[in-house]
Amino acid sequence: MRTFRHVHTPAGLALALVLALAGCGRAQESGSAALLPDVVGSWAVESLTTGGRTLHAPDAARVDIEQDVAKGNYGCNGFTAAVVHDGSAALTVTPGATTAMACEDMEFETAFAKLFTGRLAIERGPERLTLKTADGSTIAMTSKPPVEDAPLTTTEWIVESLVSGGTSASLPAEAAGRATFTLAPDLTASGSLGCNRFSAKATVDGPTVTFGPLTTTRMACDGPAGEVERTLTALFGSGPLTTKIEGRTLTLTAPDGKGLTARAAPPAA
Repeated sequence: MRTFRHVHTPAGLALALVLALAGCGRAQESGSAALLPDVVGSWAVESLTTGGRTLHAPDAARVDIEQDVAKGNYGCNGFTAAVVHDGSAALTVTPGATTAMACEDMEFETAFAKLFTGRLAIERGPERLTLKTADGSTIAMTSKPPVEDAPLTTTEWIVESLVSGGTSASLPAEAAGRATFTLAPDLTASGSLGCNRFSAKATVDGPTVTFGPLTTTRMACDGPAGEVERTLTALFGSGPLTTKIEGRTLTLTAPDGKGLTARAAPPAA
């Protein structure tokens, strides 16, 4: 006949076993959380490789990948997409909504939108993510922070394009690089409208900037430079302008949708 002997477990040991089991449970829960796909996060797009060519990304090109959705910017237009993760091997992307501005670098925009769809194989490295299409095209990204946003004030902004009705048009060649403005720390605005120089007092209220009456020089301005000047004069006088800075690009937008994009001039040596 088999007999069973009661084994006495000291209270301290029993407590230790309970804590160990509880810790194991927590470790399993933590392990489950750690199983999130390692592509989840914010990624700055560096370049696209497709058709034997490499296209370098504008500063604003980004993708924020979550569990079931991706949001980002093709470089000018924003987008959303549904995503399905296949572990760490692949990501399936179904494009969703996108804005529809005609932008300056449409070649990159179009290529990015074409590649960021369907099943994309994943290649991971330290601070890097590469998504590869079935035909071998790639989207190269990095988790390093994007270019630091330039400050609204003290930066010399060079006007690159004018926005109207959802369409962005580059300045004509005769006026390119001639329209600039700077907001001093005391919010005194000054610069060039493309032909005449101007100054004005500005006010900043949260995400908006309002220019007061412009004082300008009196040169007669014809042709494309004159057209740009008249457009900028009307824009600056149209009331509060919504500001948006992404890296070294500034967008000013009036309530009627008209506006401009400008890039930050390189810092003085």
